[in-house]
Order: sequence, then structure tokens, then C-alpha cells
Amino acid sequence: MVKTLTTVAFDADDTLWHNERIFQMTQAHFADLLAEFTDHQTLMSRLLAAEKRNLGHYGFGVKGFTLSMIETAIDVTDGRVATKVIAEIMEAGREMLRHPVDLLPHAREAVETVCQTHRILLITKGDLLDQERKLAQSGLGDYFDAVEIVSDKNPQIYHDIFKQHGDGTNRGLMVGNSMKSDVLPMIDAGGWGVFVPHGHEWELEKAAPPQDDERYRSLPDLGHFAQLIENIENS
Repeated sequence: MVKTLTTVAFDADDTLWHNERIFQMTQAHFADLLAEFTDHQTLMSRLLAAEKRNLGHYGFGVKGFTLSMIETAIDVTDGRVATKVIAEIMEAGREMLRHPVDLLPHAREAVETVCQTHRILLITKGDLLDQERKLAQSGLGDYFDAVEIVSDKNPQIYHDIFKQHGDGTNRGLMVGNSMKSDVLPMIDAGGWGVFVPHGHEWELEKAAPPQDDERYRSLPDLGHFAQLIENIENS
């Protein structure tokens, strides 16, 4: 029987290992540092706006986030932020880059099982060095046939990657925790998209699920991912 799917791709952050909760812990520390200048809600709103503005300049990841925190600190204090606070923000960013990798439940099992029957890829956004570090520490690197660290995820990116490393998006599947980045553009490219929510969702990655698309699936976690792949193959 000819397989429906030949290539399966995983997102990394908050799909295979925890990531957003590290950002949220840093945001809480950031709020403490600036508490005398503004309230928490206003600060987070200003920070989110800075992140959104800066994505085109710095991309995704810790470095861009750290620069956005510094910019926001200068903004909310009208330039009066102490150099000590700037130094603490920079150290918080470095601490994020040193944070150990903590795999999500069922992540290793899902990767180990699916790699026995399909080509598997890792497709992730973010800073190159940081993502390479996390992949190395995860212990999952040897399972992947290819790793792509990209500046953004859109239909053309998926088309190019699955053409290079697979048999095209029509025989490919992408699984991840972001509806906006992992699911919708993959489906738009002609592939399958599987949504596995993490619980901590970045505001800029939120999107509505597709309506009645036969190539969309969702799971509460990766515990039944291999079974889902089998069900698609047998459908």
C-alpha cells in the first residue's frame, strides 16, 4: 500500500520541549524591575507591542525578546531607567539562553516511534545558536533526517522544505503548538497540520483553527501522535 504520508515534521519550542514558560518567568522578573514606573498590564502591553515591531528586525527568539525588554524599559521610564536595571535585563536574557531543556510528556516517544516508519524533520523558528543548543541538549537530534531553523513559517517555506527533504507537502505533515505558524500555513501549502496545544500561548501566535478542513487534526498531547499518523495512513 502506498503511504499517504512519507514525511513528518515537528515544531520544537513548546511542542517537544518547554519554552514559553521560561519567557513568562522572565516577564514576571521584568515586571518586578519596572514596578515603580507602571502597572503590570500596561508594561506587558508595551512589551508585546515592542516585540511585534521588532520581529522584522530581530526575528524570533531570546535575543530579540531581550532587546524588546530593554526598549520597553527605556520607553516606560522616559529614558530614566537605571543602568543597573538594564544590566539585570541583559542577565535575564543570558539566563534564558542557559536554561536547561525540559522535554514535554510523550515527546521522545512520539519522535522515536514515528522515525521508524517515516522521514522526520525538525522545523523551528528562533535564534540559530540557541535552537542548536536546545536540540543538542534534548537528546533527540539523531532521530531527525533534517533540521531547518527558519526566520518565519509560511506556505512557501513549507513547500520548499518538504520538496527538498520529502515528497512535497501533499505527502507531508507538520505538528506543533502554534495554529498560526505550524498548522495554517502547512495546510495552505497542501499538507496536513496537527495542532497540539501547550497551554502557554504567545499572543502573537494565536489564530482560529481551520473550518472543516480534512487535513486538520488536533491532539491534547503527543501521547497518541503515532496512532493519529496510523489513522491518517488507513483513512
